[in-house]
Amino acid sequence: MFNNSVLFDDNNLLFEAMLKDIAEARTYIYLETYRIKEDEVGAKFREALETKCKEGVKVKILVDSWGIAVSPSYFTKIIQYGGQVRYFKKFKFFIDIFTKNHRRNHRKLLLIDDKITYIGSSNYTSYSLVWRESVLRIEGEITHYFNKIFRESFLIYKKYHFNKFSHKKIIKFGDFKIIQDIPSIYFQRIRKEFTHLINHARHEILIETPYFLPGFKLRKSLMDAANRGVDVKILVPKNSDVKLADILRNKYLGLFYKNNVNILFYTPNNLHAKCMLIDNEIFEIGSPNFDYRSFRYQYEIALFGNHDETNKAIRKHILETIKYCEVFDYHKWHSRPLIEKIFEWLMLPIRYLL
Repeated sequence: MFNNSVLFDDNNLLFEAMLKDIAEARTYIYLETYRIKEDEVGAKFREALETKCKEGVKVKILVDSWGIAVSPSYFTKIIQYGGQVRYFKKFKFFIDIFTKNHRRNHRKLLLIDDKITYIGSSNYTSYSLVWRESVLRIEGEITHYFNKIFRESFLIYKKYHFNKFSHKKIIKFGDFKIIQDIPSIYFQRIRKEFTHLINHARHEILIETPYFLPGFKLRKSLMDAANRGVDVKILVPKNSDVKLADILRNKYLGLFYKNNVNILFYTPNNLHAKCMLIDNEIFEIGSPNFDYRSFRYQYEIALFGNHDETNKAIRKHILETIKYCEVFDYHKWHSRPLIEKIFEWLMLPIRYLL
């Protein structure tokens, strides 16, 4: 399924590789993302896609209408040259603003010529150039499966739910799984797979996530694993780009500390990577965060598998991240100002939306 795989954690190198692959495309380019911004990075990708449209390459773009940060005319030339651009679910004011409007397409895929897949955490913005990410570039027939997934999503982009049957189905091939989530209180396939892997971990659990707000069952699984002797490390940014999520996250850190779960804070900038490695055998990489919002409200996609080359790359990436982390200080946390504790409690009712 994989002829070759490369893990990118630096957006400068990632975007350079993506633009090179786009320039060499011959048949199609399919792009699905949560955010493109009208800045230097966004302009480079738009111009590259315009060029391929002129050459006759089939270009399809699916972006989330909430996450998008460009003017309506931004993709005009791409459309004029034969490309297709679709916006997932327009934001509707005064109509279920905290339910239906909150169900966003958070997935991130770039597919080229049925040969190359990019899957991971990165959006197309200049401000994220200094962020630490996790994006896997894959060469091989696996792109055929992602092609099918993208084309179906592109076809039914306006519907209240993506097709319930196909988008809940776990796609299995060899030692790999592609799991897609749709908004649901009950199904949450990615969360269930996380829980299963954590419950069966024997030696080590490594998780990187920008937003760490697991629900009760996941919290319990992580603490149970740590208490049975599994080395559990959770890597999060000390200061993410969503301050409210950081405040609420901090409420639970003392509980994790008392149950032997190691929390490490990445300090240089924002850690936006989203990946997991279990027992150095099973990896996960994709778009979901480790929080209520991803599991309950968003359209997400994740790749799980046992692949030696990818396992080694993710482990190397995580160990490199740890070099720039500081360990959670329980005593400092315990003596944090009362006002912080009050804010943590006040924010509990909106934890599902962060």
